[in-house]
Amino acid sequence: MARIEFDRRGFLGTVAAGTVAVGAGTVMGASPASAAGGGRVFPKSRIGIQLYSIRDKVAGLGFARVFEELSRMGYAEVELAGYTQPGVGPITVEEIRRLLDENGLRAAGTHVGLGAWMEDPERELDRAEVLGVPYAGTASAPTDDTTVDGYRAAAEEFNRIGALAADRGIGLYQHNHHWEFAFADDEPQTRLYDVFLENTDPALVYLEMDVYWAFVGQHVYPGFEPAEYVLAHPHRYPLFHVKDGDENPDSPLGYDIIEFGEGDLPYADFFSRVRGCPHTLWEQDNAPDSAVPPYPVDSLGNAERSYRAMRELRRPVPGRGHGRAD
Repeated sequence: MARIEFDRRGFLGTVAAGTVAVGAGTVMGASPASAAGGGRVFPKSRIGIQLYSIRDKVAGLGFARVFEELSRMGYAEVELAGYTQPGVGPITVEEIRRLLDENGLRAAGTHVGLGAWMEDPERELDRAEVLGVPYAGTASAPTDDTTVDGYRAAAEEFNRIGALAADRGIGLYQHNHHWEFAFADDEPQTRLYDVFLENTDPALVYLEMDVYWAFVGQHVYPGFEPAEYVLAHPHRYPLFHVKDGDENPDSPLGYDIIEFGEGDLPYADFFSRVRGCPHTLWEQDNAPDSAVPPYPVDSLGNAERSYRAMRELRRPVPGRGHGRAD
């Protein structure tokens, strides 16, 4: 069965139905001195945000106001999710870069649809160069053709575009959801993610692991450990999406998206195994939709609390849980 092209806004209606954004918990108020575990999991200089998480604020307030807020919170990096601010007016990538610089922020990467890369990769690389990103990529699946040959052909297209990116000193990357971990229609024992990984040139194509969606993939298509992919190919994973999930046995996905620090995903354990991660980017797909009584919060509230939770997360000490601050 061919995969239907992902509509993130439509899909959020499904995941948001079982998700409640929560207020600041004990993780938020803990000081480093009271935190359980060892050293901090996420160095302050490496904590970033995928701007899709606050897309309502980018659209309504504009990049200038949003970047001011993110800088105040302590974020060091952003990952772009488009270059428009509909409620404010037109803006150029040159102006976005200027605003980043003025607020002491770096652009770690940028997401555009796979169709845009296929249509005009040089245009997308021009934009990436202006923004100064080390990596540029897509959150689209490699292809809708969920056969082995389909994923092999997609890998060749990524290799082609990756070579163009490499010529400019930029790394092309693909961001997973859970369906990339499905098995091929024509070879039920072959995982599509493995086909893509094995057929893309490691010098030209990189992978951004969305840890939440990898754990959902493990739940829906069992038989792998997310961290094992990174440990086997550490140079392939320069970026991570850090998004928390609350276990939900009633959901076919196994989890609901929730703000960081309030879920069940073993991030302290995961990143204690996976060392040397250059870019860790907080994301909450449903943050703009999460003002569910009795928790009337907005996406910037999610962003600030999640940043603090990431900042305080400690590496686990054996026998003392997952390293959350107590």
